[in-house]
Amino acid sequence: MNLPRIDIDSAKIADNVQQLTTLYGSKGIKIIGVTKVIGGDPAIAGILVDNGINILADSRIENILRMRKAGIRAQYMLLRSPALSQAEKVVAHAHISLNSELIVLRELSKHALKNQNIHKVILMVELGDLREGIMPSDMENMVRNVMGLKGIVLIGIGTNLACFGGIAPDHDNMAELSSMAVHLENKFNISLDIVSGGNSANYHWFKSSKDVGRINNLRLGESIFLGREALCREPIPGLFTDIFTLVAEVIEVKQKPSKPYGKVYQNMNGEIPRFKDLGLMSRAILGIGQQDVLVSGIVPKQDVAILGASSDHIVVDNDKANLKVGDTVTFDLDYNALLRGLNSTHITKKHVNYQECQEVL
Repeated sequence: MNLPRIDIDSAKIADNVQQLTTLYGSKGIKIIGVTKVIGGDPAIAGILVDNGINILADSRIENILRMRKAGIRAQYMLLRSPALSQAEKVVAHAHISLNSELIVLRELSKHALKNQNIHKVILMVELGDLREGIMPSDMENMVRNVMGLKGIVLIGIGTNLACFGGIAPDHDNMAELSSMAVHLENKFNISLDIVSGGNSANYHWFKSSKDVGRINNLRLGESIFLGREALCREPIPGLFTDIFTLVAEVIEVKQKPSKPYGKVYQNMNGEIPRFKDLGLMSRAILGIGQQDVLVSGIVPKQDVAILGASSDHIVVDNDKANLKVGDTVTFDLDYNALLRGLNSTHITKKHVNYQECQEVL
């Protein structure tokens, strides 16, 4: 199979989904499967749905269309706040969207009425991370306005933490979200089906909470696909952390000096590199680079060290591994490296243990 390649263990994805569904379900929390990291891969999306996930969330309409065209039957949520210019597509292809701007909600309403659709919306609340969200003091007025719009229906509120400002979900901000949900329900005589407390960063809050209040939903990607929580990147007990393996091919092996020679200026990354002079060394070049994957987010499984990378090449220290041209080097990936790698058209994706996954189902 063509290289570079990412091997995907389908059976381990299925197991992680089952474990997380049971874990969070023990306190009444349902999970939404976030598919942006997998680029809306229908084969993986199907595993999520087959293992009990009913809502798939993605930040790209194109990924939602990919899954829908492949026949993956689920409710689809647009994870990123809709752009005003996207409103018509959002209503046409997503069942649910996360919102914080009234002008966008009015546009969604217009297109929902035009197409005789009912579009579901969740209002996002700002609780400190300073990415998307309505300020808490403005929530009553926003709800009042949304309830006056036709063609859309308010099904919940939510928040996002840890993604931009690194603010942890904790007892205080989760209690504030719960309290806000109760207040809005009483104030407007409504029932909010979804109170979404966040993402894979909510694990420690969940584990330490005897009472999760009105929080009944989380949007999970990293925990499903990497088996980790998103605050400290620690493994979650019982989950697989080795679902994805990057495989790259050696395209050159040479004895060369360890320190570049000549006049030094900026490299392709806009940096002025510095190298120690360690004498002659065996250096291997891999046929993969920054264009394909976030090199800072990959860790070799073999005894090689990454010396640096350009757009199309990764250079590694080969003194211990004794690699030859045509050999392969395998890597673990963090979330950001996986995001770029799985969305790269230049990396082949190979599903392993897919039959085993189907047998488990």
